[in-house]
Amino acid sequence: MISIYPSAGGDTPARLFSPGDLVKHKRYHYRGVVVDFDLVFQADENWYQSNQTQPDREQPWYHVLADSCAQTTYAAQSNLEPDDCQDPVDNPLVDAFFSGFADGAYVRNDTPWPV
Repeated sequence: MISIYPSAGGDTPARLFSPGDLVKHKRYHYRGVVVDFDLVFQADENWYQSNQTQPDREQPWYHVLADSCAQTTYAAQSNLEPDDCQDPVDNPLVDAFFSGFADGAYVRNDTPWPV
């Protein structure tokens, strides 16, 4: 389920995804589930410089549990699109952050995402 949320202010775009939403990376084609988000880029400068695509920092960024592996990613909103597959994500961290799966989305629990 995709919903539009207000922006952080200024020129920052509104976020398109919520925790529990299934997404697909436009460039790398992996699918996953959003577990948390930042309204603007929050990783350190070294991480950003090592990122091959270096998307705009002034947009929502999402912590995503990738499907079919134990990997988590930090992806810019401009690189993500809704995943129409609607199948659950196979990632060992899913049960730590979600309490269920229904109607093609996960239900986020109260476990905080690591900062």
